[in-house]
Amino acid sequence: MKELNIGFLQQHNVASTINNMSRLAEGIRDLARRGAELVVLQELHNSLYFCQVENVENFDLAEPIPGPSTKFYGELAKELGIVLVASLFERRAPGLYHNTAVVFEKDGTMAGKYRKMHIPDDPAYYEKFYFTPGDLGFRPIDTSVGRLGVLVCWDQWYPEAARLMALAGAEILIYPTAIGYESSDTAEEQQRQRMAWQTVMRGHAVANGLPVVAVNRVGHEPDPSRQTNGIEFWGTSFVCGPQGEMFYEASTQEEESIIVSIDMERAEQVRRWWPFLRDRRIENYGEITKRYLE
Repeated sequence: MKELNIGFLQQHNVASTINNMSRLAEGIRDLARRGAELVVLQELHNSLYFCQVENVENFDLAEPIPGPSTKFYGELAKELGIVLVASLFERRAPGLYHNTAVVFEKDGTMAGKYRKMHIPDDPAYYEKFYFTPGDLGFRPIDTSVGRLGVLVCWDQWYPEAARLMALAGAEILIYPTAIGYESSDTAEEQQRQRMAWQTVMRGHAVANGLPVVAVNRVGHEPDPSRQTNGIEFWGTSFVCGPQGEMFYEASTQEEESIIVSIDMERAEQVRRWWPFLRDRRIENYGEITKRYLE
């Protein structure tokens, strides 16, 4: 067995970036002390989820990569000897911004980055106003703990993204996330949405024979425009195995700091039992690149 101790922080964010980053640093240090080798943070963890409104002043939250936050988290990774997956608002150039995951190696260097490809545009999730779709492709990031298939939030609904990461050799799928309830929906509809979110990612685990880590934020964040009741982020961060088996599921309401140990060699055995990659009929999939089949 090749055991990997994966730590994650499910955190409630506040308006103070300094406060958020300070609590994250404290939590990361605690996870490392408890034996975490890989630590995964939630989407856009430095700030509140600013995409609830379209406001040009929010672009001031963005920063270059490398920049102040990569220095901050890189130094933490080096200090603690861990691989760290962070999620940042990248300022690539004036007027050009991305929602970018950055992976730090144990020596503090950047092992790689991934720019979010699928960008939503829904009430309270106005991400198309802020983020340009990624242009780095679906390429795993090589680290000392394995090949990480890092995707971001809205990417998690797309089987194509998970499949391409798997075909490129990813050993684990990782999804930093910020998703929650729409307050006007019924309690029943809210639960259907939450379970669909979890189910689709467990399906990616099964279809690709890979473990999945999804880390979501938690707690209520108000709408600055007061046009809605804000977002109640539903937490439920989880880790599952290559058959979709649930190793851990976090609370829907509380902050959590969790370490889950997984066997990184189990995926190969599962793929021997269920050889989905072998049986793909790739010669018949050409139309998948069309928007719709008339």
